[in-house]
Amino acid sequence: MTPGKAYLTSDEIRPLAERSDLMGIWLVVHCWGVIAGAVAVFGVWPNPLTFLLAVAVIGSRQLGLAILMHEAAHSALFRSRRLNDFAGEWLCGRPILAELAAYRHYHLTHHRHTQTDRDPDLKLSEKFPTTRASLLRKFVRDITGQTGVKQLWCQIFMSVRLAGDDDATRAAKTDFAQAFKARDLWKSFPVFIGIMLVMGIVGDWWWGLAFWLLPFLTWFQLVLRIRNIAEHGATEKSQNPLQNVRTTRAGFPARAFLAPYWVNYHLEHHMIMHVPCWKLGRMHELLLQKGLGPEMRVASGYGEALTEAGWKTP
Repeated sequence: MTPGKAYLTSDEIRPLAERSDLMGIWLVVHCWGVIAGAVAVFGVWPNPLTFLLAVAVIGSRQLGLAILMHEAAHSALFRSRRLNDFAGEWLCGRPILAELAAYRHYHLTHHRHTQTDRDPDLKLSEKFPTTRASLLRKFVRDITGQTGVKQLWCQIFMSVRLAGDDDATRAAKTDFAQAFKARDLWKSFPVFIGIMLVMGIVGDWWWGLAFWLLPFLTWFQLVLRIRNIAEHGATEKSQNPLQNVRTTRAGFPARAFLAPYWVNYHLEHHMIMHVPCWKLGRMHELLLQKGLGPEMRVASGYGEALTEAGWKTP
């Protein structure tokens, strides 16, 4: 359950695992601040370029909200379980139609059984490497909103049908599996729609559709898929924590549009899952200092990760 104990001492792990309420607050405020800033930039300079920029930035921060909910699911965003549950649910999860409790149940199962037959995420990763044509079809479905619409319909269907606890495992066998999904949409829809209404009140009536629903159905789906592929696609189906997961190096453009809040350090996260995201880079350097670099699956960038998954030059 904690593979990192084989490589790091308790004295090394203890400071890495220290959480900070101030940092948790800053991360949530930063995420929503970037969203507000992207909308404001379009409001001040309305043109096609700032529109597309806002959609991409907001879609990446919707992924950011998912990542911060993920932090809260591990009780790593704040010191107290109560704060983690509140922020993870209402400030991060519900705005993107996700649900903390359902996600926590699903995701901790993934950690217990990473890249084994009992991993509910295995159906996501075992299809890689695939072909460039297959990846391109998936990316086109994502960026054109086809994936997002299908996932939203799937969520509505499961909510109406009152799907049971095994819905996550069943969904993992489909293309919907990359979704963060709420089981009780009657709790999440008011939050989701409320954000759209606020945007419409602040700006024009269509801003909520353009700057919350559209990024949610398009860019968010694309970067969510790329992130999923980079983390476990074309890695070992084994219990080796240095090879059954991938860390991907990310410069500023990747962090801004694709991999916010240190989500690229996925190998380190699997090593010790309760280490806050903002300390994962520090853990990465510590593992390198111990000489583990050659044994770790690390991609130089998302281009290399996708190449390993099948995106090769024709």
